Amino acid sequence: MERVGILTGGGDCPGLNPVIRAVVRTALLQNWQILGFRNGWKGVIEDDYFLLDLQSVSGILPKGGTILGTSRTNPFKKAGDVEKVKANFNKHNLRALIAVGGEDTLGAAYKLFKEGMKVVGVPKTIDNDLNATDYTFGYDTALNIAMECIDRLHSTAESHNRVMVVEIMGRHAGWIALEAGLAGGADVILIPEVPIEIDQVCELIRKRHSRGKTFSIVAVAEGARLKAGKVIADEKLDEFGHGRLGGIGQVIGELIENKTGYETRVTVLGHIQRGGSPTAFDRVLGTRFGVKAVELVKEGKYGYMASLQGRKITEVPIQDSIGQLKTVPPEFYEMAKLFFG
Repeated sequence: MERVGILTGGGDCPGLNPVIRAVVRTALLQNWQILGFRNGWKGVIEDDYFLLDLQSVSGILPKGGTILGTSRTNPFKKAGDVEKVKANFNKHNLRALIAVGGEDTLGAAYKLFKEGMKVVGVPKTIDNDLNATDYTFGYDTALNIAMECIDRLHSTAESHNRVMVVEIMGRHAGWIALEAGLAGGADVILIPEVPIEIDQVCELIRKRHSRGKTFSIVAVAEGARLKAGKVIADEKLDEFGHGRLGGIGQVIGELIENKTGYETRVTVLGHIQRGGSPTAFDRVLGTRFGVKAVELVKEGKYGYMASLQGRKITEVPIQDSIGQLKTVPPEFYEMAKLFFG
């Protein structure tokens, strides 16, 4: 019986379990055995896996997170780890390895493919910043959670006559903050693609209050930065060289209160956006991606990943999705600015 491996790497997000379920159910129809490696690339390095069958994926469709576990392990970080990955791949005589993840996970998968491993990709990121696919699963869920939180902040902001700053996920791209802000009626939206002009932000809030409005909502992506400053991140880096972001909301909140005199409060959504049950869109997209991944393995299209183009699921080279992130186009942000203030 042929064997196929699957791993989930990077941050967790809603929709991972639908991918795993779809891979297992589709692959079993080919009489393939599925090895689920625990905790991303770490599981492949350490040969930590378990067999996936219909029983193990029963009931996981509506569950957030990933039954495989995940980590930000980089197989190219520590000497000897790449050799361990290759050795375990060969030990199990895998027909292919399906790597589900974002730019870092897929970047490692592409490097391994270039070194001769049979790898297929499934794109995953709640930030929706991966190139070569219109959407990634998890984004729609995160977007709706952020929008609902903004909706809830409206009532408390209005009751207390406050400015409410809400910090939303988005390291390099402001898709969640922008679309959640638009959908939730935020009065100012700040994204990583456009450095923050704090005086302009304060002026928008003053003008709004001069019209008789007694509150304002400011949505800011965690990767946004002041024009004269830098992104706020921990000095400690993960294995892919990323610092943990967070804190720009507090900085913006303090500046607004100091400059305008309006009472300001800050809410950080953080991992709330990652957790919980995936939306119908993400369940379906994850399912379609999982089915496509098995098709790519069956057809021997290694070095490719599943991709959503319009309403169609197709395949693109993994290489096309890495190296350059998909950021918010300037014209989209300019349109959103029509609703500021």
